[in-house]
Amino acid sequence: MTERLEEIDRIVAADTPRLIEVFKDLHRNPELGFAEVRTAGIVAQALTDLGFTVTTGIGQTGVVAVLERGRGPVVMYRADMDALAVHETSGLDWASHDPALGHVCGHDAHVTWMLGMAKVLAESTWSGTAVLIGQPAEELISGAQAMVDDGLYAVAPPPDSFVALHTAPVPVGMVAAVAGERLAGTDQLDIVFHGVGGHGSMPQLAKDPVLMAAQAVVGFQSIISRTIAPDDTAVLTVSSIQAGSAYNVIPDRALLKVNLRWFNPQVREQLLTGIRAISEGIARSVGMPDELMPVITMAGGSTPLVNDAALTARLAATLRGVLGEPNVITDLPAVTGSEDCHLLKGPHHDIPLAYLMVGVADPQVYADAAAQGRLFPYSPHSPDYVVDLAAIPLGARIAGRAMLELLGAG
Repeated sequence: MTERLEEIDRIVAADTPRLIEVFKDLHRNPELGFAEVRTAGIVAQALTDLGFTVTTGIGQTGVVAVLERGRGPVVMYRADMDALAVHETSGLDWASHDPALGHVCGHDAHVTWMLGMAKVLAESTWSGTAVLIGQPAEELISGAQAMVDDGLYAVAPPPDSFVALHTAPVPVGMVAAVAGERLAGTDQLDIVFHGVGGHGSMPQLAKDPVLMAAQAVVGFQSIISRTIAPDDTAVLTVSSIQAGSAYNVIPDRALLKVNLRWFNPQVREQLLTGIRAISEGIARSVGMPDELMPVITMAGGSTPLVNDAALTARLAATLRGVLGEPNVITDLPAVTGSEDCHLLKGPHHDIPLAYLMVGVADPQVYADAAAQGRLFPYSPHSPDYVVDLAAIPLGARIAGRAMLELLGAG
């Protein structure tokens, strides 16, 4: 194992200047879900140059790269590529060039780690098949399913095991490899309230969808507080209200964007049933006819993410040799963040998954935040989210070691 680690370290060390520049370039040029054209092009070209057989345009902007080295296990690895509509405030020299978009969840690091790991694979001895996925639209919770629906398994074999890494705002050098249920299921809903538009000075002649939407935002809170058992986890967030464009015009529609989190499918049904009942009740209370009841559209979703116990334990043991025993965490509670990477399994539900969380915060920045009583120095999706540059080569080393372990080259 020592020789293998030394080989990975040598390859990644030589590649680090390139990886840092790739990361900075991706960070400067974020792209939203299903619009990752430039990012996908970078991924496709880099993997083609390393000898992978690359297919693009799977699930609109997804990339599938396959490298075969004879008989052996098939291992899939996923990196998501999309950014968020968040204005970055990090102040970094390589901050986003687009004031409306930012890589504030670390997907730029995920892509860079995969490209670094791919170089490790290209320059190492192993047997089997590596399947690398550049996934679009993780933030929309729809990119993984889109790739499956668009023929992922027509261009790649089903894997024997599946690995994904994600950034975490804990110190560089730490990894969480925890078995079992890790992330919540989620649903994203668009709810359109129809009304009757009119002049702002004569509301009695209109039926105001803005007021209906406002009542719904408040009413939805009673679903969790009064219909779901206190020991069940449920989150209902209304993250956007969109209606109207003028001071003196009552519009004829209002849109709510709603996000749900849950672990128990029954809780999910309670949330959805409650949302429908409250929305319809509000519309009926102001006299809206049946044909203008609120329209609820499911705009993406995923089941809870569950790590396979045996695979996760195997990788945890392997990574202790890279990071040291204290830096590999194997016991943490599940969190209400969500993912869709496990939906890449498609119909192959029994594929074991290990989804690892990799520390990306400067250790001193993390320590300073802890001294102030803060859990993290910053959180994913926040404008000041930062991936420390030291995490770039380390993430490539972690990904490379995990893949070589599973490809029978450990």
